[in-house]
Amino acid sequence: MSCWFSCFFLSSEMNLVVYQVLSLQQPSLLSGFALTPPYFHTLYDFNAMFVDSDARQRYYWDATLRIPKADFQEVLHDDRAALAWLLALRQVGIVHLRGAPAEQGQVARLAERIGYLRLTFYGHTWQVQDKSMANNVAYTSGKLSLHTDYPALHFAPGVQFLHCINQAEEGGESEVVDGFHMAEQLQREDPEAFQTLTSLRVDFTDSGTDYCDFMLQSKNFIIDVDSEGKVTKINYNNATRDSVLDLPLHQVQPFYRALKAYVDIMNRPENVVTYTMEPGDMVTFDNWRLLHGRKSYISKPDRLRHLEGAYLDWDEVMSRLRILRRNVHGDV
Repeated sequence: MSCWFSCFFLSSEMNLVVYQVLSLQQPSLLSGFALTPPYFHTLYDFNAMFVDSDARQRYYWDATLRIPKADFQEVLHDDRAALAWLLALRQVGIVHLRGAPAEQGQVARLAERIGYLRLTFYGHTWQVQDKSMANNVAYTSGKLSLHTDYPALHFAPGVQFLHCINQAEEGGESEVVDGFHMAEQLQREDPEAFQTLTSLRVDFTDSGTDYCDFMLQSKNFIIDVDSEGKVTKINYNNATRDSVLDLPLHQVQPFYRALKAYVDIMNRPENVVTYTMEPGDMVTFDNWRLLHGRKSYISKPDRLRHLEGAYLDWDEVMSRLRILRRNVHGDV
C-alpha cells in the first residue's frame, strides 16, 4: 500500500499542524481537516512521517475542524493505520472510525488493539440507552451539556470509545470542544478567571448502582496545569459537581464568575464541533482534553438509540503508540 500525508500549517498564532493520509490504492486511512487559510501545503512520504515527531505535541482547534476519520477494520489489522489513528488521537484529541459492525462488543475488540479496558463502576463496557430510574443523565433522552467523564474520580479515564449501534429517530447529534484550546482562550481573555480555575479545588460526587454500588467523591481543579503552567487536564461535569462548594466565602463569587467565563467560551458556536454518528461509527477521544455533549433526541420502539462505551488509560495508549512506532519506523 502506498500512502502519503497531506500536511497543513496554519498561522503561527494557532501553532497548528494537522495532516491527512491519502492512499493511492484505497480509501483514506485517516482523512483530514477543514482549515482556514492561510496555510502551506506540502507532501511527505508516509514512511518518513513522524520519525522525529513528538507524539505529545497537541494541535488546538475550533468549529472549523473536520474530525479525522479512519477505517475500523484497517486499524484492527494494519499497524500503519493503527499508528496514524493513535497519533491523531494524541495530537488532535479525537478520531472517528467507520465500518465497525453495528453490534455490541466492538469497543472491546478495538481496545484489544491497545491493551485492556479500564474497569469503572459502570463496568468494562457500558450501554448508553434510555433506562427507567436512570442514575445518569446519559441514560435519558435529554440534552447532555458539555462535560468530561468521571471528574468524581481522582484519576479519571484518559480515553473514551463510543460506538453507535443504533441512532435515534430524531436528534441525538454529538458535540465536542477542545478544552485545552478553550483554556488557552480563557487565559488570554481573562487571566484572573484562568488563575482561579487552576488554583481552587472543588468537590465532585457521584453515587448509584450499576456494575456495583458506588459513592464517589473527589476534589479537583477545573483546569489542571503542570509546573510550567501548561494545561494538562480538564475536570468539568456540572451533573456531578457537588452542590456544596467547600471554599472560603471570599472565593465563592470569584469561582462562579470564573467558571461561567470558561463555560461561556465553550459554548460559543465558533468553538463547538457538531457531528452525527450512524450505526457502525465509533468515536475515540481524549477525555482529559475534550468536553463532549449530546443534543436531546426522540426514539421510537423500532429505533431506540443505543451506544456502547468504554474507557482506557493514557498509559496503555501511549505504550501501544510507542510499540507501533517501533514496528513501523524502527524507532520510539
